[in-house]
Amino acid sequence: MENNWFFPPHDGIRLSDLADQIGASLEDKSAADRLVRSVALVYRAKEGDICYMLSRKSHDELETCQATAIVCDKALAPLIPAHIPVLLTARAHTAFALAGTYLHEIAMRPSRNLSQAGISPAAVIDPQARLETNVEVEPLAVIGAGAEIGDGTRIGAGAMIGPGVRIGRDCTIAAGASILCALVGNNVIIHPGARIGQDGFGYAPGPKGGMIKIVQIGRVIIQDNVEIGANTTIDRGTMDDTVIGEGTKIDNQVQIGHNVRIGRHCGIVSQVGIAGSTVIGDGVMIGGAAAVNGHIKIGDRVQIAAMSGVASDIPAGERYGDTGPSHA
Repeated sequence: MENNWFFPPHDGIRLSDLADQIGASLEDKSAADRLVRSVALVYRAKEGDICYMLSRKSHDELETCQATAIVCDKALAPLIPAHIPVLLTARAHTAFALAGTYLHEIAMRPSRNLSQAGISPAAVIDPQARLETNVEVEPLAVIGAGAEIGDGTRIGAGAMIGPGVRIGRDCTIAAGASILCALVGNNVIIHPGARIGQDGFGYAPGPKGGMIKIVQIGRVIIQDNVEIGANTTIDRGTMDDTVIGEGTKIDNQVQIGHNVRIGRHCGIVSQVGIAGSTVIGDGVMIGGAAAVNGHIKIGDRVQIAAMSGVASDIPAGERYGDTGPSHA
């Protein structure tokens, strides 16, 4: 992957400085001044790159590795060729992720589409909207009456922010997203095409057949440090709120129904569907394409395997998959 102008290499960080920032120990002190500029896979890493190993399965890839350093734990360190410095840590995956944030900050959230910052003259902003300083609004974005947007937030091209919506500081709302009837915290990332706050699916039998739509007058509450993937939909509450807890990360193409309450620091993978009024605890992980029934409770720290169907409550700390629940 040469000449990647989308995510150019960093100007360079001293290896010892990077080690300090990611909580790793540099074993070869003579390599302290070597510069790290990017991240790479083991088999194609070259001078200036940092990579990581989590298991012995990557051993064969070391034959072509020319990395400036490899992040790994003590058990794997003896496998690393003598010419490659080792950054030792018990949490190699976490350390490598931190390294990526320093070396490629631009890749951590959707980037602006134009070289110019500020408010585009091609955006449509209602006179009753209130924007703090350093807000960016790209062309064709629409911001409704009474909307409030905090300092350092960027609204992408063609995004739609509905009347009365509140968005906190240092958020990124990417191109084509729409946000209605929602209160959004600080440092929230919403990727392209996400749909937040539309009415949920609810109907009652009609007196003469057919169905009558049930009014949906709740809100969506998105707490701080949440990330919501592309084309994900989060319905507003019926007569209550739909809530996404602090630090939760939601992948692309997830459907979250009305009145769902998701706890703090959960991870929800692509194509998961969560039906209305389900309550999900803190630290829950849900694998791809899992289906979660409505009006049930999922306890803290539950892990749900991909492609699972969850029909009833799951107590805290359990793992649930094709073979049913088991204690974590």
